[in-house]
Amino acid sequence: MTRRLMLSYVALALLVLLGLEIPLGYLYARGEESRFAQSIERDASMLAEIAEESIEKGNLTALPELAREYAEDNPGARVVIVDRTGRLLTDSAGTIPTGSTLAGEPDIAAALRNRTTVATSTGTNSADVLAATMPGSSGTTIRGALRVTYPMTTVTDRENRIWAVLALAGACIVTAVALVAFALARWITRPLRTLERATAQLAAGRLDNPPDADSGPPELRRLAAAFTHTATRLQHLLQAQHGFASEASHQLKTPLTSLRLRLENFEPYLDPRAHPSLEETIGEVERLSRMVHGLLALARLENTATTPGPVDADAVLVERATMWEPLAAEQHVTIAITGPAAGRVRAIPGALEQIIDNLLANALRVSPPGTTITLARAPGAGLHVIDQGPGMPEADRERAFDRFWRASDSHHDGTGLGLPIVRHLVHASGGQITLHAAPGGGLDAHVQLRPAGRERRFQTIAVTHAAAGHRR
Repeated sequence: MTRRLMLSYVALALLVLLGLEIPLGYLYARGEESRFAQSIERDASMLAEIAEESIEKGNLTALPELAREYAEDNPGARVVIVDRTGRLLTDSAGTIPTGSTLAGEPDIAAALRNRTTVATSTGTNSADVLAATMPGSSGTTIRGALRVTYPMTTVTDRENRIWAVLALAGACIVTAVALVAFALARWITRPLRTLERATAQLAAGRLDNPPDADSGPPELRRLAAAFTHTATRLQHLLQAQHGFASEASHQLKTPLTSLRLRLENFEPYLDPRAHPSLEETIGEVERLSRMVHGLLALARLENTATTPGPVDADAVLVERATMWEPLAAEQHVTIAITGPAAGRVRAIPGALEQIIDNLLANALRVSPPGTTITLARAPGAGLHVIDQGPGMPEADRERAFDRFWRASDSHHDGTGLGLPIVRHLVHASGGQITLHAAPGGGLDAHVQLRPAGRERRFQTIAVTHAAAGHRR
């Protein structure tokens, strides 16, 4: 932002300078040309009077001296004098033979008709020259004409110098404006920089350095103060929420365990017809206990800020598949691993294990006997856990990550916290998780994590399993 502010100030200064210096330089150039033309016209008029007097007196020998003296006093100037018929009397440059007729040239012809001509033309060396042609007359009697030419380089050199001075002055002004703009932009954005650092700290879970509310413009100071107040209040609310979840979970664990033991102790004393209801009640108590454990796990995860690190996805996959094989065998479900190596991904410590465990648990819960769960490692470091279950409708997939939510047609004892825990672990590792219908039935829980090392592409862990309207 500092650079953008400084550039805006410099751009504004440039526009102002261009709006002032270009017209000023143009006016100066036109003025120089006008003064130059007036000066040459005045000299030509004076010389024409002297030449006319010499021609009138027949003193033609004085004309070459007159032209030569003027040319010597004004380097670059050239004087041409003709008589009333247009015959050349003298040329200070000596390039035209004396006696040559110049009556056919427009400015000489106009002067012999008693008209003054001042115009710019191209000389013999392709350079612009200013020519002032005057009649040598006394009243209406014309005795000759005089032409004075002068190269325009004298004027253009002065014009170039003034343009250079204006450019140098503009550069100095722009430099000064840039320095002032940089200092001003730094002063303006200092609270924003501290606010940015504070926002990053708050996003990481803790605000250690509040933004600077004592420097910068009043509006930014008020913004920094309001942010600090809001962040402090938000931290207190989050701490209170996390503390309540943790405390409530801990306090509920002991009564639930005691309640289950008491219910189990009732079994010998109940009528056999009440045993099904007792078993259902014990099952609900167990589900409530698992829910409390899930809440406690979520509270611990939300209170822990951990930096993701490299994890060997292949080793984790083999380890978790080995751990789940005995449980899968009890349900007559097979777990198979296929495909090339998946590589290394970035995840917080222990996250990948919990992600695979939760998703495999969901897949086993709904996998029919005699089916196979295939852990297929696809090209591009992708992992797929594919089962042959009934799947999940699209409407249920959209709500599957809501806490405590379970599908209306669910017949299992899930707590509704498995997928929220998975999502939290994935997001904390810098990845994303989405649910899709798997080919041939089942659910594709697609987890995309960042690659470890120097790889630039994302590695994919796609966990596909069946869930017939059930909630993780």
